[in-house]
Amino acid sequence: MNDGRRSMARWLAAALAAAALAGGARSATADAAGDAGRAIYNYRCYFCHGYSGDARTLAATFVSPPPRDFTAIRPTEIDRARMIDAVTRGRPGTAMPAFFRVLSTREIAAVVDFVRREFMQQQRRNTRYHTAANGWGGHERYRSAYPFATGVLALDTPWEALTADEVNGKRLFLTSCITCHDRARVADEGEIWRKQSVSYPRNHYSHTEPDAISAASVFASHDRSPSGARLSPAATRGRALWLQNCAFCHAADGSGENWIGSFLESPPRDLTDVKFMRGMSRDLLHERIRDGLANTSMPAWRNVLGDEEIEQIIVYIDEAFHPLVDHRTTENEKLRPTILNFEIN
Repeated sequence: MNDGRRSMARWLAAALAAAALAGGARSATADAAGDAGRAIYNYRCYFCHGYSGDARTLAATFVSPPPRDFTAIRPTEIDRARMIDAVTRGRPGTAMPAFFRVLSTREIAAVVDFVRREFMQQQRRNTRYHTAANGWGGHERYRSAYPFATGVLALDTPWEALTADEVNGKRLFLTSCITCHDRARVADEGEIWRKQSVSYPRNHYSHTEPDAISAASVFASHDRSPSGARLSPAATRGRALWLQNCAFCHAADGSGENWIGSFLESPPRDLTDVKFMRGMSRDLLHERIRDGLANTSMPAWRNVLGDEEIEQIIVYIDEAFHPLVDHRTTENEKLRPTILNFEIN
């Protein structure tokens, strides 16, 4: 049993003991089941679904599709068996993981019953985080900042459009609350972050070739993809997919020697390396892109890219970086020129 499981076991044991001693109108069994479900939820589920089951968390804002907002669902809209299955096996194509390796059947049933009763049926708030017990004595002094933390007021509301109390609340939010509530709500999300690696030069900025005078980054040359080859239509589509999904770690030139790649352990594979690519087949490469590689920074792409898209990336790797061992050369490919030139993306 790992440390996390031991911690959970101790927590559940304490909850069960407390319930057994509590007495009152409810039976010890009902108390135990309810407290065990709450303990599991507050330990494993709140991060995405929120302490109050409404999925209003920082993590939820980065997940697509978003986590379930249990407060917006009635028990009649989704049955218990379906929820137990979701917790047990997860949900493909979402951030909902499978918990069957972490929780027992009894624990899964307890947390599902807690969610159904606490959020879906009784519409309760469960655990309040800002309490004196959690070190938040006198939390009411932050009241003017509440509208920004709860999203009632957009954080990018112009200062001149706010009342004096709202101005004070916005300043308070920006100086005291934003560490945890940094997402807040804004009227204009701005430009969506592009997952494209850029190796920024040092000192004097240069848009041209890296050189000793500009002291440009040694990684910058790897942010250029190979050009000069007559790529097939499939490889052309694969190049676009490569730059959008793979170059962030493996570099635009396939070497894995860009700025981002230099931080990863183990480092991204150099797909231009003759020794490594000599033993790489199409089938093996497809499998590693689709399923990822355990104990490395290589993730599984099966829920992001379809088999056809993965094949197009493989065709691009074959034509631009290094031929694969089981590649069947066609007459057109025999005429493909050696790649010597590079272009800036």
